[in-house]
Amino acid sequence: MKDLKTASICVHTGAIKDKQFGGVNSPIYTSSAYNYREGKVIYPRYYNTPNQQIISEKIAALEHGEAGLVLSSGMAAIHATMMAVLKSGDHIIFQADLYGGTYHFAVNELDNANIAYTMVDAADVDNFAKAIRPNTKAIYLETPSNPLLKITDIEAVASIAKANNLVTIIDNTFASPINQTPMDFGIDIVIHSGTKYLGGHSDICFGAVVASNDWIAKIHQKSIIYGGSLNSSVCALIERSMKTLAIRVREQTKNAQALAEFLDRLPMVDKVYYPGLSSHEGHELAKKLMHGFGAMLSFELRINYLHDLDVFLDNLRIIKPAVSLGGIETTLTAPTSTSHAKMPKATREKQGIFDNLFRVSVGIEDIEDLKADILYAIQKVETHALIA
Repeated sequence: MKDLKTASICVHTGAIKDKQFGGVNSPIYTSSAYNYREGKVIYPRYYNTPNQQIISEKIAALEHGEAGLVLSSGMAAIHATMMAVLKSGDHIIFQADLYGGTYHFAVNELDNANIAYTMVDAADVDNFAKAIRPNTKAIYLETPSNPLLKITDIEAVASIAKANNLVTIIDNTFASPINQTPMDFGIDIVIHSGTKYLGGHSDICFGAVVASNDWIAKIHQKSIIYGGSLNSSVCALIERSMKTLAIRVREQTKNAQALAEFLDRLPMVDKVYYPGLSSHEGHELAKKLMHGFGAMLSFELRINYLHDLDVFLDNLRIIKPAVSLGGIETTLTAPTSTSHAKMPKATREKQGIFDNLFRVSVGIEDIEDLKADILYAIQKVETHALIA
């Protein structure tokens, strides 16, 4: 079934037929012990149980890659990939706008492994070329970026990498394979925090990697050493969730566009970061690279005192102040207190991440209810300011 369209891949690819009872869902194989005399050693930590392989095949098909691997978290996927691509004495180039967990990994673990790194401003792709050293082995991207939704020209970066025999790695979590397929533009390895859109219901933690058969084999070997596999019951939940991935993300993307346009008109909002707005510096590039502009946005709330931020959060009625993203419910978070809390304040502010910045993961609620919720909370801030 290699000719299926995206929505059909979400529903059908990788599924196992229930030959015993004819059920429409894949059976759940709960064993952690399998007969080794059957010709193949199957073991959960080897990532080769039936339910694990369903997910790996489905994600690979969605990302237009040869093979996939599903792990226990996005950070497990990042760590295994890095250690498969890099060795002691190597050098890697990161774009400076990184998820806080990735940044924390780079600055705290790579030095210990004797791996050098450089972080560059991705707004000018020539910065990647300028940062290449004789021992450079890879370039790591994240686009749209977290939390300012900056867009990197992945096709141009992939071209630079191929000209210099470098491996390209991208975190495609924010876009999801519904809105962006980086391998179509020459990227070698795609990583996901599946906890977000792939899971989509805020109840599963997992990660995924998609690449060529050769690269997945290397990443697989590292993953076996590190542990970080998923059990069959969790894999069954992931398969269930991914069946609705296309319709969820498309509805979330539609809501995000409408909410971004609404926020952009509010006097109490200083700036909105969303690639779907024509005012966004990466708008035209996003139109070229993405199938949709995504369901993530950020905005800066105009405040006089830091306490105003608490007033705003306390008066949200349906939007939940919560960590993580990608669920069917709309959530909101302050990056300085959550995703980027481990990043030094000076580094955050250099990137444009300040205390009054809120990141919104837009869900599938009625858009008018989301608008009303934010407007109500903002009006409470205005009232508080007048009283103060």
